[in-house]
Parts: sequence; C-alpha cells; structure tokens
Amino acid sequence: MEHTRLRALSPVDGRYAGKVEALRDIFSEYGLIRYRVLVEVRWLQWLADEPDIGEVAPLSPVMKDMLNRIVDDFSTDDAERVKKIEVTTNHDVKAVEYYIRDKIGSGAGIGNIGDFIHFGCTSEDINNLAYGLMLRNARDEVLLPQMKKVLARLRTISAEYADLPMLSRTHGQIASPTTVGKEMKNVVARLARACDQFAGVEVRGKFNGAVGNFNALVAAYPDVDWPHISQRFIESLGLHPNLLTTQIEPHDWTAEYAHALVRFNTVLLDLCRDIWGYISLGYFRQRSSKDEVGSSTMPHKVNPIDFENAEGNLGLSTAMLNHFASKLPVSRWQRDLSDSTVQRNFGVAIAYLMIAMHACLKGLGKLEADPAVIQKDIEQSWEVLGEAVQTVMRRYGIPEPYEKLKALTRGKQVTKELLHDFVKSLDIPDDAKQRLLDLTPATYTGLASSLARIDG
Repeated sequence: MEHTRLRALSPVDGRYAGKVEALRDIFSEYGLIRYRVLVEVRWLQWLADEPDIGEVAPLSPVMKDMLNRIVDDFSTDDAERVKKIEVTTNHDVKAVEYYIRDKIGSGAGIGNIGDFIHFGCTSEDINNLAYGLMLRNARDEVLLPQMKKVLARLRTISAEYADLPMLSRTHGQIASPTTVGKEMKNVVARLARACDQFAGVEVRGKFNGAVGNFNALVAAYPDVDWPHISQRFIESLGLHPNLLTTQIEPHDWTAEYAHALVRFNTVLLDLCRDIWGYISLGYFRQRSSKDEVGSSTMPHKVNPIDFENAEGNLGLSTAMLNHFASKLPVSRWQRDLSDSTVQRNFGVAIAYLMIAMHACLKGLGKLEADPAVIQKDIEQSWEVLGEAVQTVMRRYGIPEPYEKLKALTRGKQVTKELLHDFVKSLDIPDDAKQRLLDLTPATYTGLASSLARIDG
C-alpha cells in the first residue's frame, strides 16, 4: 500500500511535512547517500591530484567532468540504485563504493582509477564527513536563517512597544514596572547570543582509517605524509580536521552542536510560556481569521495554540538533542555501532525545532498588545512605588525605610492618596518629595525604554 502523509508514523513526515521541506534533501536517506557519494568522489579526486600517489594518473578533463556529474546530478533514482546494491552487500557504505564503480565503468581511458575508490578508508571516514556536511549545511542554510526570522520579528515587537509600560511579575506577584518592548528585548539578547554560539560550533571531521592510525595507507605508501593529506582533504570540504581519533570521530563537536541548539530551544520555550501568560492576562490579543475555530464548544475563544505547539515541539527537539549529546561521545573501545542508528535521527530533532519556530513565528505575527488592559492593570497598582519611596528614604537617612513601607503596603489596598499622604509626611528635600509625588506606576519604568532600544 502506498504511504501517504495520513499514514506517516511521525508527524514530521505527516501533519507537519510542509514545514520541514528544506531539511528533506539534507537528512533523508537520499540526503545521507548523496553526501556519502560526495565524500567518496572528492577523496578519489584528491588522490588523483596527489603527486605522491603515482599509481593514479591525473584525471583527464573528461574524467573530472564525469566524477563531478556523479555528485552534481545525483538523483533519487541514483539513491534507489545504491539501495538495490545494498540488498546484496548488506553494507550501506560499500554499496556507495560499488555504485560509483559502476558509474565510472571500465572502458578505455578509465585505467585503474576504480581500484582507488574508497582507498585506505573505513566506512566511518565517509560517514563522519557526510554527517559533518549535513549538520553544517542544515545550520547555515536552514536553521540560522529561520532563527534570524524569529529574532527579526522580536526586534520589531520590541521597538514597537519600547515605551509601553506594563507591570512586571516576579514569583507570579506584581513587581516593579517595565515596558513590553524591554521584556521582548531581553529575549532578543538571549536568542542572539544562542545563535552566535551555535554558529560558532566547529564542525570537525576525521579521515585516518580503521582505528585512526592511517594503518592501511601507510602500508601502501609508507613515505607519504598521510596526516597532512588528510588534513588538507578535510579542510577542502570546509570542515575542521581532527587527527587524533579512534575508528570514529569522537562526536564531541556534535555534542556541542546539540547543546547549542538546546540553549536556543530553552530560551524560545521560555518566551512561548511568557507570551502564553501575557495572553491569559489580556496584555496581548491574537488576530484571528474569520473562519478560524478556537474551541469546538466555546465560540468566543482564541487559544494561544501556536505558542503551545511551539512549546511541545521544542520539548521533543530538546529531549532528542540531549540524548545525542550524552550518547554519541561514548563508544566502547575503538568503536561500536550504537551511534549509527542515533545519528540517523539528527533530522528528526532539527525538524521538531523547525516546526516550533514556524509555530512561534505564526503566533508572534498575530500578536497585538492591548494598551487599555495593560494600563488599567498598572494604574491600580500604586503599591509598586513602595520600592521607589523607601529607596529615596534610604538616600536621605530616614530610619527603617523598608520596614515603614512594608507596614504601609503589605496586605493593604494601596491607593494614590495613601501613598501621597505618606510621602508628604517625610522629612526629605522638597525636590525629592516632589519627584516622588509626580511618579506614577506607569512612569516608574527606570531605563526600560532606552534599554529596549539598545542595538542588537
């Protein structure tokens, strides 16, 4: 029976398939085979260009073009051919080697180049570079651009509401006022730092044989500087060489990559929960389309489902990424195969993050602050000025300022009149007294407006 999105086991390939299309050619089985083919072909070309490997003749323009087309024109039909070969070999990387050998053929002008496909390699030499390229390209071409869209939207909201005062809440209780824009800018700063750290993760690769010692290569060519050749080859792919490994690249950089994404996920999840709360308070409205249904029974509802969707998918992504970070750097002796099946799920973890960012962007795009609700809330909260009054009292040496404001405000309905009568009774300079009398909860926002406008 043909598999459709309705029969997909994972919502990544079902309900949310359209939101992760950009990842499909990178992390699918097709994508993995394509990157393996790329590494194998580039290594063959590298050997042919290496003067110390005399048995491989320099490639003719025709052969160079043929090899480049194997990489550049690689299609799903080609991937199917590799999979058919794998049925016989029962080895996925060996199937790639045989596929390339078949593509090159054995006609005139081919020479012995087929003997140098996968020369001196272990499968992990091919796989670790393939996964490195996959994760690097996913980061640079898909994830970072989407992260920057989230940041751009938050910067717009922060600038729009830089001067809109609102009550803070610490421990869930009313606290000193801030502005909506300043609270958004806090998130911008955190997400921007997380993006920078993610972008800065060094993607590493190894190409040094069965247990990392260049054994077979040295046996064939004992006088060749294989570490130098390996280093330059890895760098030619845009990766950072790791010369000291076992059979596998130890995946420490992969853990760093995963942890960097977890930090981004955590900040974004924190934002989604806060926005959810502000919607609940009425601080934000959500624009809804005419035909959208918020509840199956309560017609008035417009639920914050985009932020709830983002929260759930961020949780899935983070759980998988944390597993990658703790599992992949651990291998029995020179290697075991438990990393292989885990690595095949990179795309799933990243897909959940992409789904979450799509949902978050959709939710942010529908948000509108409700100044009337925010203003009403803050105008009824004169008790927040207790902090300002007792701090001014400290400056001018009034004894027990905190205790006096605590007695005045705690457990009581603090009104403007109550607070002003207290301020008028204070033995402080007239200008300081007037500044306190001129202060309102809505103007007691410190430098929030200017902080919301800090570049970044």
